[in-house]
Amino acid sequence: MPNYQGVWSLSTQMQNASAWPRPFASDVGLFAGGVTVANIDFVSISSNANALDFGDLTQARYNLVGLGSSTRGVFGGGQTYDVIDFVTVSSTGNASDFGNLTVASYSKGALSSNTRGLFIAGSNAAGALLATIDYITIGSTGNASDFGDTTVAKQKADGFSSTTRGVYGGGTVSGTINVIEYVTIANTGNGADFGDLTVARADPATFSSSTRGIFAGGDSSGGGTANEVIDYVTIASAGNATDFGNLLAANRNSAGCSSTTRGLIGGGSVNSDVIQFVTIASTGNASDFGDLTGSGKRNFGACSNVHGGIA
Repeated sequence: MPNYQGVWSLSTQMQNASAWPRPFASDVGLFAGGVTVANIDFVSISSNANALDFGDLTQARYNLVGLGSSTRGVFGGGQTYDVIDFVTVSSTGNASDFGNLTVASYSKGALSSNTRGLFIAGSNAAGALLATIDYITIGSTGNASDFGDTTVAKQKADGFSSTTRGVYGGGTVSGTINVIEYVTIANTGNGADFGDLTVARADPATFSSSTRGIFAGGDSSGGGTANEVIDYVTIASAGNATDFGNLLAANRNSAGCSSTTRGLIGGGSVNSDVIQFVTIASTGNASDFGDLTGSGKRNFGACSNVHGGIA
């Protein structure tokens, strides 16, 4: 263990902290679970580098989702599970039990403010589509409560937020859809129409700054046709999405997280160990960031401690 006695400069303390076995970075992104795996990876979003091991979920599972506050990362659902796990972002280690969703479900969407997290729609253990939106208070533990419903039952829609508004889009009903909806996070109630994506897709990677939200890649057919399209919306203004750029290659089943300035797209069914990044305030194609700790990183959850809901 390093000895920092006599070091009083805060900036020097933070630089020295890299020698400790914990992610001291102020912009930690987490990628959790996936097909046959329970591990959680972490990166510093501002630093292009390969991911490192953070710990493990309480159970290996896939088709789960993630959300976060400035202190916690939370991962919910997964194939046939109602489990919600949490980690403390400032300290590496295995996840702990948070509580349960209102129904065991998978292929959900997720978004959060700094205090409240929402789990959106999905499929139940029998494969039936859900319209249910659950919510939790991130700083506590306990079972999720009913928030309201999406406009139609769907799965594989995903979302992001500002400090006040949650937005989620895409997904499958009988086929892929291009619908974007929104809710006010501090209230409870049903989703309302926001606009449309530039192309219909399921399971896009999503992230945001406090003002702009991004949908990246996804499944264009609902049956495994990956696309490379990146769209953006202005969260405070309802309307159709606008083209942002393209991924390095067409991809689906990836997961996204962000700082207030940079968004990451990790894993997927095409590039299962690759992390890409974009600068949220600009437009343009994604660039290479680094690699996840292993392959099999698809159908998994991601979050950060500086997501778009924290201005």
